[in-house]
Amino acid sequence: MFHTWLNLNMLAFESQQVVFLRLMKLAAGGRDAQREAELMLREKVLAASQSSVRMAGGASLDSVVQTYRKTVRANARRLSR
Repeated sequence: MFHTWLNLNMLAFESQQVVFLRLMKLAAGGRDAQREAELMLREKVLAASQSSVRMAGGASLDSVVQTYRKTVRANARRLSR
């Protein structure tokens, strides 16, 4: 139970970093901002559908959150460059 709580809190913390980095990119405008907005929308639709299927298939909340965290960390690394 504690592990799930910790993962949820870390996801919230890490997500805030990605939100900040994305907002900076979007505020800069241009072609990169357009690509980032499109990527973000595709990513969110895909993540929602995948997690729904996984949860319906019996996956634990913790495993779904861990998958989200991997994606969020990858986004943070990509946006930090």
